[in-house]
Amino acid sequence: MSETPHAKSALEAEVEALDQGAGVFLNGRDVISVRGDDAESYLQGQLSQDIAALAIGESSDSLVLEPDGKLTALVRVTRLDGLGYALDVEAGFGAAVEARLAKFLLRSAVEITRLDWRCVSLRGAQSTSAASALLAALREGGVLVIPFEWGGFSGVDLLGTKDLVLDPTAGGWPPSIMPVGQEATEACRIAAGIPAMGRELSERTIAAEAGLVERTVSFTKGCYTGQELVARLDARGNNVPRRLVGVLGGVDPDGPPLAFGMTLHAGDEPAEAVSDKVVGTITSAAWNPKLGAWIALALLHRSVPSPGPLRVRSGDGLGASHSALAQELPFVVGA
Repeated sequence: MSETPHAKSALEAEVEALDQGAGVFLNGRDVISVRGDDAESYLQGQLSQDIAALAIGESSDSLVLEPDGKLTALVRVTRLDGLGYALDVEAGFGAAVEARLAKFLLRSAVEITRLDWRCVSLRGAQSTSAASALLAALREGGVLVIPFEWGGFSGVDLLGTKDLVLDPTAGGWPPSIMPVGQEATEACRIAAGIPAMGRELSERTIAAEAGLVERTVSFTKGCYTGQELVARLDARGNNVPRRLVGVLGGVDPDGPPLAFGMTLHAGDEPAEAVSDKVVGTITSAAWNPKLGAWIALALLHRSVPSPGPLRVRSGDGLGASHSALAQELPFVVGA
């Protein structure tokens, strides 16, 4: 369905706020407390990141892996004090993380509980200055103010109890900070190349495929569950069968869109449908007004060059195709 000029203008303003200004949105996250005398040593053996190196108040992204090295979840872990940590993960995946952590608990002096907390995200070049007084007050009240940066998408996340971390749709935010919707946040997430649970990341994901190793894995700590596959692939140069790339589509918002489930085909020349091999699948897609194009994230076979030409088809891999370009992440304006 075509967007109205008003809707296009609103989306453009929200994306601009998330980039150059100050935008705020409710960020669905499940939050888990891991606390006890053995919390540090237990998490050190269960997470891919060096948990023992975190100072109080410091956060780091980490992987929770199954014993075979496949992904349970991408999480963020924050040291709260000497005995406790908060792990937050995309909404809907908290139960899987709880179950996975409890699986190897045995006799460790650790309590794992769900926290009824909320996460609100501020993004944009002016976000922290526009909210400086509010952030200071929230810190005093015990809210975690966590710096965030991924692929040029940057700001802070506010993590804490719901009576302190207010839903931005309910008002109460400084007028210089724009509440933004899911369409704008998705356009910015994809442009930054941030993989999402349930889309780019699943139980079949290998960390190296999604470009997560450098951000989430310590190679200097001791052993942890799932380490063997990560270490073996790293020793081989992380040469995995597929990898996460960007897909740049058409420049007409009313033209052929990119969408979840569309198949990717190598090259820029049409081929017979019956012999045109599927080399990847789009996992997330959005219109991005800053880039002036449809953009997507996709898992693409390693045999296909990036950057390079692609063709996109509907999810059955058949029928007419239209041209697109594979490119490295994050997306760059003018690429």
